[in-house]
Amino acid sequence: MTKQPFLYLVLGLLAGALITSAFLSPNRSETSSDSNIDRHFIEQMIPHHEDAITMANSALKKSKKSEIKTLAQNILKSQGDEIAQMTQWYGEWFGKEVPRGATQMGTHGMMGSGSSMHMGLLGNETDILSLDTAVDFDKEFIRQMIPHHQMAVMMATMLENSTDKSETKQLAKNIIIAQNKEITDMRSWYSTWYK
Repeated sequence: MTKQPFLYLVLGLLAGALITSAFLSPNRSETSSDSNIDRHFIEQMIPHHEDAITMANSALKKSKKSEIKTLAQNILKSQGDEIAQMTQWYGEWFGKEVPRGATQMGTHGMMGSGSSMHMGLLGNETDILSLDTAVDFDKEFIRQMIPHHQMAVMMATMLENSTDKSETKQLAKNIIIAQNKEITDMRSWYSTWYK
């Protein structure tokens, strides 16, 4: 966990860039700001959840800890349901399917398009490889999933503070509550298992 101070610095810088981009962009009109925020959130959170689901599927196969397997099952259920709901809303609100691959920092509100690991703070695809090939899978899973969840909480907090849509505001609250609890659980397990 020696990389955590650097990770927090990156998260802080990312949060500042996101907030600046989302709220100070001169291209945004007042009438479209809420829908843009909701649209960009959905475009980012779906692939972010997909990354967590990929990690959870690996955990079901490779974890030696019942707690991690239970967490993985919870991630598959809750985030799978949230993906389905966000996909439905996107179609209803924006009249099209969620674009695939629209997930890199950019100038389009929250985030733009093009990252391979979907802003999951996994860095790149080699991190999923490092998870799958880790000597201690459970330790690496926690090491990667905590910052991944922290990013989701940050994104959801930004949405909760800026949307007028009750549906996405409630989704944001649900994500914040669930993933903060999972972060607390993972930190507790890490300190117990890897003193």
